[in-house]
Amino acid sequence: MKPDDLVLTPRGLRFQGRLYPCTLGKSGCTTQKQEGDGATPVGVHRLVGMLYRPDRMARPSDWALPIGPLDLWSDDPDDPAYNMIVRAPYAARHEKLRRADPLYDLIILTDWNWPYAVKGRGSAIFIHQYRRPGYPTEGCIALARADLRRIAAKITYDTRLIVPEVNAA
Repeated sequence: MKPDDLVLTPRGLRFQGRLYPCTLGKSGCTTQKQEGDGATPVGVHRLVGMLYRPDRMARPSDWALPIGPLDLWSDDPDDPAYNMIVRAPYAARHEKLRRADPLYDLIILTDWNWPYAVKGRGSAIFIHQYRRPGYPTEGCIALARADLRRIAAKITYDTRLIVPEVNAA
C-alpha cells in the first residue's frame, strides 16, 4: 500500500494517517460483485475521475469536472454504454447524476468494471456523500460531506481505493 491510498478498514476509511467514518454497501463487501447486489467490491480500485455540482460547491480539485443537468450514468447491463456517463434524453435504464438531494454533489469515480464493462458485474462504484451516519449504500463508499471534500482536495490519479478481502462477508 502507498501512503496516499484510501484503505477501507472495519473502523472506517483510512487516508493519510487519518480515519474517516464511512458507510458501504448494504450487503457488506464481496469478492463476487453483481449488478444490484448492494455490495461493495473487494479489490484495489483506481480513481479515474471526479465530478461535482458547480451550483452547490466550488471546484474541489483542478481535475474535477462539473455535473450538468443532462448528465446520467447508464446502469443497464444490456446498454452498450453500460457503466458509463451518458446524456439525457437517454432511453436505457440510468441514474441521474444531478440529484435533488446532496448525495452526488461530489463524486469520486473508481474503475470498478470500467472502462470495458462486463455485463451484470455491477456499475458505478463511487465515493460520495452519505445520507446520514450508518446509512448503507447500494455498493458505493459514502462519507460525511466535510470529510469527502477534505479527501477530494488531496487525492490524485495515483490514489487507489483498497477494499481488503478481510472485509468480505
